[in-house]
Amino acid sequence: MDQTRRLTRSVEDRQIAGVCAGIAKYMGWDVALVRVGYVLLSIASVGFPGVLVYIIMAIVVPEEQPGS
Repeated sequence: MDQTRRLTRSVEDRQIAGVCAGIAKYMGWDVALVRVGYVLLSIASVGFPGVLVYIIMAIVVPEEQPGS
């Protein structure tokens, strides 16, 4: 069976909306590193663009189905 990967927001490992945990699961990275990277990029971009991208992703990226 050919199973394609999809970017989804995490249901189990979420802090706010599960965006960072979803990205980490999709890429196969550690969740803590993705979260730290997001915070550092947000600070480096004076916060607003990082927050805006997170909000957009929380709206656009679907939630994973329980048990996936």
